[in-house]
Amino acid sequence: MSERILVVIAGLLAALVLGLAFFWMPEMPERPLPKASIAAGGDFTLESASGPVSLKDYRGKLVLVYFGYTFCPDICPTSLASTAEGLKQLKPEEAARVAMIFISVDPERDTPPRLKEYAEFFHPSLVGVTGTPENLAEIAKRYGVFYARQKVETAGGGYVVDHSADTYVVGPNGQLVGKIAHATPPDRVVAEIRKHLNP
Repeated sequence: MSERILVVIAGLLAALVLGLAFFWMPEMPERPLPKASIAAGGDFTLESASGPVSLKDYRGKLVLVYFGYTFCPDICPTSLASTAEGLKQLKPEEAARVAMIFISVDPERDTPPRLKEYAEFFHPSLVGVTGTPENLAEIAKRYGVFYARQKVETAGGGYVVDHSADTYVVGPNGQLVGKIAHATPPDRVVAEIRKHLNP
């Protein structure tokens, strides 16, 4: 076969494939999309360096709840720094109506005094709390939070904790009303807070 005939055949095949791509629309069976699960959230009581802290203590305020741990190498510091910067941009009267709770999912290492020091590094009003493994697992489940301990190859047998990185927004009535995604810039954090402060 000559080169010219091969080129013509290749061109016809290409045209056929393109034609099928544009005009052939097979019938797809209709399948209902799975409904997104909505986390229940709800009240909890955990330990801080100053004693027990309950979510219900903050009724009337918008509460930002973040699950993480103090040994987190990058995700927690990034999220907490961005949210804290957002809090600093609020007007004083707005800031007075907002609270933030940092829940450690690593109670083995994160004692209440350590959490206090860690939380205050980011923002003076950030409260660090933790609890028993069973209590934390139950609260995390209600909020739709995932976390899992992973071993790392170190001489001391260390570990990290993989975890969800969203900040959960609890309305003044104690109901879970939204989430702020990890790495949301401070100006967007402010916008999200104001959206729920002034519905």
